[in-house]
Amino acid sequence: MTKKVAVLAVNPVNGMGLFTYLESFFENKIPFRTFSVADTPHIKTNSGVSLTLDDTIDRLKGHESEYDALVFACGDAIPRFAEQVSASYNQDMLAVIRTFGAAGKLLVGHCAAALMFEKCDTIRGCKVAVHPLAKPAIRQGIPTDAAFEIDGRILTARDEKELPTLIPHLLDMLR
Repeated sequence: MTKKVAVLAVNPVNGMGLFTYLESFFENKIPFRTFSVADTPHIKTNSGVSLTLDDTIDRLKGHESEYDALVFACGDAIPRFAEQVSASYNQDMLAVIRTFGAAGKLLVGHCAAALMFEKCDTIRGCKVAVHPLAKPAIRQGIPTDAAFEIDGRILTARDEKELPTLIPHLLDMLR
C-alpha cells in the first residue's frame, strides 16, 4: 500500500527542492499534502514565485497519524528561523517533526533539514547529509559530505541539486 506524505515548506522555500519532491510524488502517484510553515498557505519561493499550498502547519499538528512520512522542504527562511523561533508556526513545525520522529516515521529533507531534525532530537546517532554551512551545528547526528544519506528512517540530501539521487530511494520506501 502506498504511503501518504506531509510536505512542509518554509517561507521562502527553495522552489527547486519543493518542486522536485512534488513532481516525483505526483508522477509516481504518491499521495501528499503540502503545509506552509507560516500563518497563511500563501508563501513564496526564494526566487519570488508566489505559491498557495494546501494548508498551514497548525492544521497538520494533531493529525500526524494520518501520514506515513514527513518531507521538510528547506529554503531561505532557515537563516531567519533563530529570529522567529517563538512564532507559533515555527513552534508547531518543531512539534510536528518531534511527533513524526517519536512515531518512527520517515523523515526526509535536504539542505538544513538535518538541522531541524536535530533540533527536534530525531537524528541521534544517524548519518545525515547536510549543507556545508549547517554541518558544524549538527551535534547529535553524524554529518557527512555525501550527496545523500539514508540511515534507517532518516533520508537527507546535502542540497536540492542532490535530490535526484535520493528521490528514487524515497519512492521505493513509499511504495
